[in-house]
Amino acid sequence: MIIGVPKEIKKHENRVALLPVGALQFKRNGHIVLVEKGVGEGSGFSDQAYKDAGATIIEDVEEVWKRAEMIMKVKEPIAEEYPHMKEGQVIFTYFHFAAEEKLTKAVVDSGCIAIAYETVEKKDWSLPLLIPMSEVAGRMAAQEGAKYLEKPLGGRGVLMGGIPGVPPAKVLVLGGGIVGVNSAKIASGMGADTIIMDINIPRLRYLDDVMEKNVRTLFSNEANIRRLLPSVDMIIGAVLKPGAKAPHLITREMLKEMRAGTVLVDVSIDQGGCFETSKPTTHDDPVYIIDDVVHYCVANMPGAVPYTSTLGLTNVTLPYAIQLANKGWKQALRDDDELLKGLNIALGKIVYKDVADTFGLKYTQAGEVL
Repeated sequence: MIIGVPKEIKKHENRVALLPVGALQFKRNGHIVLVEKGVGEGSGFSDQAYKDAGATIIEDVEEVWKRAEMIMKVKEPIAEEYPHMKEGQVIFTYFHFAAEEKLTKAVVDSGCIAIAYETVEKKDWSLPLLIPMSEVAGRMAAQEGAKYLEKPLGGRGVLMGGIPGVPPAKVLVLGGGIVGVNSAKIASGMGADTIIMDINIPRLRYLDDVMEKNVRTLFSNEANIRRLLPSVDMIIGAVLKPGAKAPHLITREMLKEMRAGTVLVDVSIDQGGCFETSKPTTHDDPVYIIDDVVHYCVANMPGAVPYTSTLGLTNVTLPYAIQLANKGWKQALRDDDELLKGLNIALGKIVYKDVADTFGLKYTQAGEVL
């Protein structure tokens, strides 16, 4: 199979979907790897390293897309990449379709095979290709939120850990999954008084056992959230419904219950955001203010730490990509239920129900395209 790796063109996205060591593994399995010139520079990997691993460096990105039978990316294709997608071509990347109807329709129209990192799922319901980036984003959420609590950046002027005689910041984390746990770990490690909310009681029991003593657990419902709003300094949105749009746990009207300078960090923004007032922002322009509440909604947070993020991501994606290349996409999906759950759209049909339901489009069972 011919594998193509184009450079990410989303603003400030410096990650790369395949490392030189991955190119070497593909070559040893008899495949051809085409990488766009400069593909790994943002993550610290040179063209020479790819050449040494047996990859072919291509100057023209259009040639990469045209020749490749499988495209490996980090982020979803953006509008200028839509014309490159073609019928029968496998695209293996983060898609987050439920947050973007235009992307969904473009992929349907192209006839390509869209296998989404974020919906590959193990038998225990864990999401192996989402976990490393969720770990990065969760840890960054507390770090970035702490920065925007500073008064010159619009925040309340509160230090996360306080000082002797002065209380620390109070941080509310909505969601007890991978993002939430990592957010709470960093926030509490900085000394903040941290509350983590979830609707899963067994999960809360577990977190109560393993988290630091300055992390408390609370069942998530509207009444409990509203009760906390006037006293928290930062809220981290860490809600995930795989493949579907995130629910709005904080409404526009609820902003009025918060103090001026409260910081909202919406890590769920890739799935549409869990705050009603959330809209995607960039690393260049990461925040905006509504009703005196600071919103940080950067849609590719891990892109700011590309070396760490790329290593974490490629550690888990490569084994699945090798399967797709060795067996072809149909056989690979038949043989691996985990990978099958990653199939969202194929040959013009939406085969992931939550995506179809989000936009009121026709759903087709995956078996019909296999």
